[in-house]
Amino acid sequence: MNATNIEMKQEVEQVRKKIIDLLSSADVTPLYEDELMDRLKLTSDEESKLNTILNQMVEEGQLVRTKKKKYAIPEDLGFLTGRLQGNARGFGFFIHDKEEEDVFIPAESLNGAMHNDRILIRLLKGNGLSREGEVIRVLERANKTIVGTFEKDKNFGFVIPDDKRINQDIFIPKDEIKGVKNGFKVVVEMVRWPQKRRNPEGRIVEVLGHKDDVGTDILSIIRQFNLPEEFPEEVSHAAKKVPQTIPEKEVKRRKDLRDLRIITMDGADAKDLDDAISIERKQNGNLLLGVHIADVSHYVKENGVIDREAYERGTSIYLVDRVIPMLPKELSNGICSLNPNEDRLAVSVFMEIDNKGKVVNHQIEESIIRSRQRMIYEDVTKILEENDPELTERYKDYVDDFRNMEVLANILRDNRMRRGSIDFDLDETRIVLDFKGKPIDVAPYERGISNHIIEEFMLVCNETVSEYMTWNKVPFVYRIHEEPTVEKLLDFNEFIHNFGYHLKGIGGEVHPKALQNLLDKIKGSREESIISSVMLRSLQKARYSSVNMGHFGLAARFYSHFTSPIRRYPDLIIHRIVKDFLNGRMESKRIKYLEKVLAGMSDHCSQRERLADEAERETDNLKKAEYMMDKVGMEFDGIVSGVTSFGIFVELNNTVEGLVRMTALDDDYYVYNEKHYCLIGERTKKVYRLGDTIKIRVSNVDIASRNIDFVLA
Repeated sequence: MNATNIEMKQEVEQVRKKIIDLLSSADVTPLYEDELMDRLKLTSDEESKLNTILNQMVEEGQLVRTKKKKYAIPEDLGFLTGRLQGNARGFGFFIHDKEEEDVFIPAESLNGAMHNDRILIRLLKGNGLSREGEVIRVLERANKTIVGTFEKDKNFGFVIPDDKRINQDIFIPKDEIKGVKNGFKVVVEMVRWPQKRRNPEGRIVEVLGHKDDVGTDILSIIRQFNLPEEFPEEVSHAAKKVPQTIPEKEVKRRKDLRDLRIITMDGADAKDLDDAISIERKQNGNLLLGVHIADVSHYVKENGVIDREAYERGTSIYLVDRVIPMLPKELSNGICSLNPNEDRLAVSVFMEIDNKGKVVNHQIEESIIRSRQRMIYEDVTKILEENDPELTERYKDYVDDFRNMEVLANILRDNRMRRGSIDFDLDETRIVLDFKGKPIDVAPYERGISNHIIEEFMLVCNETVSEYMTWNKVPFVYRIHEEPTVEKLLDFNEFIHNFGYHLKGIGGEVHPKALQNLLDKIKGSREESIISSVMLRSLQKARYSSVNMGHFGLAARFYSHFTSPIRRYPDLIIHRIVKDFLNGRMESKRIKYLEKVLAGMSDHCSQRERLADEAERETDNLKKAEYMMDKVGMEFDGIVSGVTSFGIFVELNNTVEGLVRMTALDDDYYVYNEKHYCLIGERTKKVYRLGDTIKIRVSNVDIASRNIDFVLA
């Protein structure tokens, strides 16, 4: 989207905001169009566009038009707008735009709406958790195409969607089958939406391969989430024209740090190296940390073809067997990547940090750097934790730096903990595939001191840049994490009461330190993983915003994403803002432009991040199920990670989770105790509760649904 289009869009948004503000006023009843015009005192340009804007707002569910052609806020007339979360059993839940409690939608009240559609509903009955609603109108269809498995009947075909939240098969007329055979994965374009007692209808637009063929499974997920596989030709062409060398003119303009002892520290398979670090001990005893971030904005010009594509993608997506990058490889793996022994442009942040973890001085400057070493996490961890003789000798010129980095990382972490930052230590999964894409190992990803070093250094750099730009009153993109709702915390407090714990401050304002104190108490206990997971679900999701609302989880007043511009678009936005400010380009015209566009850009980046997370999680779950296929009949130790009315979820040591269905608990009749998150046997009084360790046997694996069934061993 170019600058002119963004500005026009922002002008329309301002009129929309005026309409919403007016109709939301306590003393305002529904108004006719001419009444709105009078009350809003619009300019002649705005008046001519008002009818179009009102129609759009009705279509999008922001307004309701009554039979008398008056306009009102949907909530004032008992309507709500949001998204539908489907369920394999036919019903759905309405997810409100404003984070209110979900509303149950019975199957007979869906009225043709499908999973993830944007909908307008009317509340039928109840309040709080028992609310029920009916879909009045589908405002926006989410599933223009659907991925699934083709099955042929005598006179027609149908496609069973991969996404089980779409619970209706897609009807395919006989003349649209086009020779597709049973069991093949296909992409279906929707032709007719579902109606009461009538399935949706579609036509096959792409055949992906047989469901059992190598690579078809991941390709199906890529299509399901509509992820971009290849770059458009014009973007690839533009990327090939980017020079892979740095002109002398640019070198002279920048701070030359090529003699500084700078290294990168990353995973062994990383190719997009966007951060490098340096460290030295000052005479006053403080440590001078340098964080050097690839200057992607020098090569990706604002509103150019590469930039527009990067904005649409929003982020790189790391699937289990491939990366879908935000930028073409000529940039992400080439001139932007801080490869060893190559001159690279960077934005460097130097921070002088005292022994309490306070940044007492800092400097941000455009630089040219040359990384001396490409270190991997495992090697640095072996040097620091095991004094590995071979590695210590090989990297002897850097060992003192590694030791200083470890000291500084611990100082920074202690400082975070003192102020109340929450430090989740949840297991990430490492999935190893063979050359055919088959999973051969699934295990927790082990993180050592080297991982913590980079995490702490990036955190302090992000905070420093964010605080500096805030104090200079510059429009900015923040990474915010809002405080949890009182209701969610009350529910969480009731949950941990089952384990004998209690949260301080419930009823008033809960400081993140109270949550961290709880995490410290449960460290090493059998219930640690469960409580940590439930706590995480009780908190709000972090997101991008042009308004600074602080970061609850980090207990930080200022926070942003600055350190990964190769793989995250918000970081690229921030680099441009920082460089504009450093070079005196932050004039009133630029400030006004940023104030107009940053809110919309932040929302877009948050949406793309959520989509990437969901796609990554889907591929992980797929490969976990595939890994367990040949484990049917085998026994494992696990921990009860969830208790429901239909059974208990058990997580194995390798992070795989499966379900022991209620019907498989055949030694007694078990009753679900919702308040205490447990199942209780009526006759034996045997109890299954969260955190219990049990032995299970793998009984069934359904790759299509990603479901793994266990029975008690």
